[in-house]
Amino acid sequence: MTAPPPFQPDPAGLVVVIGAGPAGLMAAERLSAAGLAVAVHERMPSPARKFLMAGRGGLNLTHSEPLDRFPARYGDRASQVRDWLGRFDTQALRDWADGLGAGTFVGSSGRVFPRAMKASPLLRAWLQRLRDQGVSLHTGSRWTGFEAGQPVFEGEIGRRPVPARAIIVATGGASWPRLGSDGQALDLLAGQGIAARPFRPANVGTVLEWSPDFSARHAGQPLKAVALTVGDRTVRGEAMVTREGLEGGAVYALGPDLRRALDRDGRATLHIDLRPSETVESLAARLARVPSSQSRANRLRRAARLRPVEAGLLREAPPLPPDADDLALAARLKAIPLTVTRLQGLERAISSAGGIDPAALTPALMVEGHPGLFVAGELLDWEAPTGGYLLQAVMASGVVAADGVLGWIAGAVPAREAP
Repeated sequence: MTAPPPFQPDPAGLVVVIGAGPAGLMAAERLSAAGLAVAVHERMPSPARKFLMAGRGGLNLTHSEPLDRFPARYGDRASQVRDWLGRFDTQALRDWADGLGAGTFVGSSGRVFPRAMKASPLLRAWLQRLRDQGVSLHTGSRWTGFEAGQPVFEGEIGRRPVPARAIIVATGGASWPRLGSDGQALDLLAGQGIAARPFRPANVGTVLEWSPDFSARHAGQPLKAVALTVGDRTVRGEAMVTREGLEGGAVYALGPDLRRALDRDGRATLHIDLRPSETVESLAARLARVPSSQSRANRLRRAARLRPVEAGLLREAPPLPPDADDLALAARLKAIPLTVTRLQGLERAISSAGGIDPAALTPALMVEGHPGLFVAGELLDWEAPTGGYLLQAVMASGVVAADGVLGWIAGAVPAREAP
């Protein structure tokens, strides 16, 4: 005989949202706007800490890229995220933020920001809206599992079960754990037999074996307008030299490719093109105009107008043969090979890969075989590059899960008003 699932919905209970990040708060807003009684439980002393941290860099809400190209940013999960965006697209997010007084605008990169360029005013207005809609927020309340079919929380007032008619778990991934997303919820759900993959760092820097001299001289220096390649995938953009390796948007976008190579070979080769707008032939022609009596380093520096950090980067790569001709030197400028030994850890990652397997969920984000138990946000197994794609999908998933709860309650639980 099959054991019942650990959560037994109580039609007289509240809708319980676990996690007060963007996915959880968006779900709570939608549910309370529909007239349901909602309680949000957050283990940290205050809500949305990661959201506030992201806002220090301007709070990139979403991107103005055409919607037909948007899903491709989510790799293997493109089809699923496309469905989420069909419920809450980029314009819907902008309208929502504008409705809270954010006044969004499109930056020169196509990214969308609030005019205040920070998260705190938007979050204050959002929390006030939730209070006005009757949402109760319980901070310092950590979910520890189920007891007698109900979720159990521990906090300052001790350990207590909370009657729930439905649950949305939106505790985030495992990046920046000091801000609240420590991966505990994944362990709790996986312990119930729900299929999941361990969290791994995404949108994170690489670790490279820099020479001490290069690290001391050039850490903190940008590599501008470069192209980075792993395998057969190339991304143009910028990167930042760190003491450990490289960070930045172009590096982050290659994260899945780097992880696959590291898993397969134990290391990955990253090629850097310092002059992606020029051909090998045009660079070789410029090299030919620099007297051959000069040192190779001077010829490369003068012909390609290398900045010190770029010249230093060339010295970090395996040396070319002494008789390398101008075409070979130009080719090296277009593809400097660097060996990545590993990626930085989750504590340094902007986001995480891994989480609950979407195959274990219905399209409404309810866990199969666990009626009334929903999952949203980065706790799900998907990833995206920075640039607004992360927050857009997180908030869209919160909308989908909330709508899933509304539909499930209407069809599966006797309708009665929560106390």
